[in-house]
Amino acid sequence: MSDLSRPVWPAYPLSALVAGLGHCYLGRWKRGAIWFGCYVLALAFLSARSLPGALDPDEPFVVTALQFDAVSYVDVAVPLAIVLVCLLDVYLIGLTERTAALTASADDRRSNSS
Repeated sequence: MSDLSRPVWPAYPLSALVAGLGHCYLGRWKRGAIWFGCYVLALAFLSARSLPGALDPDEPFVVTALQFDAVSYVDVAVPLAIVLVCLLDVYLIGLTERTAALTASADDRRSNSS
């Protein structure tokens, strides 16, 4: 993406929906996969609900996660922090690409004018 052929702004809501999806939109597949892996690991292991508790047949994890009165802040703090840092990373990538594109176009104008 040398000349900002696609806009950066759709990467922000994509990253807010699923960590790493905005990176994939920007063409950073490996980085997006790493962010997605961190997000999945945080959901599976770092939340207050452990994986053995998620596999209990009497109370499935998805059902208890959708009951908002049963979910505490600790359950979502780490995955939410990962999504926020991922959004910051997408913003910095977009800022770097935009600055590089503006610098390259300014250099082209200077070389053409002399």
